[in-house]
Amino acid sequence: MKRMLINATQPEELRVAIVDGQSLFNLDIEHPGREQKKANVYKGRITRVEPSLEAAFVDYGAGRHGFLPMKEVARCYFSEEAQKASGRPKISDAIKEGQEIIVQVEKEERGNKGAALTTFVSLAGRYLVLVPKNPRAGGISRRIEGRERAELREAMSQLSVTEGMGLIVRTAGVGKVAEELQWDLDYLTQVWTAIEKSAEARAAPFL
Repeated sequence: MKRMLINATQPEELRVAIVDGQSLFNLDIEHPGREQKKANVYKGRITRVEPSLEAAFVDYGAGRHGFLPMKEVARCYFSEEAQKASGRPKISDAIKEGQEIIVQVEKEERGNKGAALTTFVSLAGRYLVLVPKNPRAGGISRRIEGRERAELREAMSQLSVTEGMGLIVRTAGVGKVAEELQWDLDYLTQVWTAIEKSAEARAAPFL
């Protein structure tokens, strides 16, 4: 059985661990005195591509440059040649230094390490999570089972989702009809459109 352990004995640091027996599933360390950037969306600029790490470093306006693994780069940012190539291209062929991209912070800076970034931005709404650049991401929260899951699948089949986007139903979506889910989806789509327009209008880096 999974358990959440919280250690707040030190006022400057909060540790939250999720464990199953003796196995550690996740560990988050937060510093209340610091500005939290996790889940924030930025327009960044690639400053260095490291083929040996299969990753790039991105200036997104923070003190340290963020770390962007190749697996977190959406195909829409690949060069034309890399998009046409069969199989998975090398990172040095897919993206380049100076390229501007929209990123989201997945993990905060820790020690001397920069934040972990992804281009697969996820926007959480009241009932849904929209993943604009990952059409393969989608489905229903694993916590939802049985008849409730079947009802949500039926409701999702009625939604109008923009091509190329993925969608996940949160537990708060249980019992909601298609019209309510569509309202949340339309709102999240508008938020993403506003982010894209803002990114087009300004040079990186900025929030």
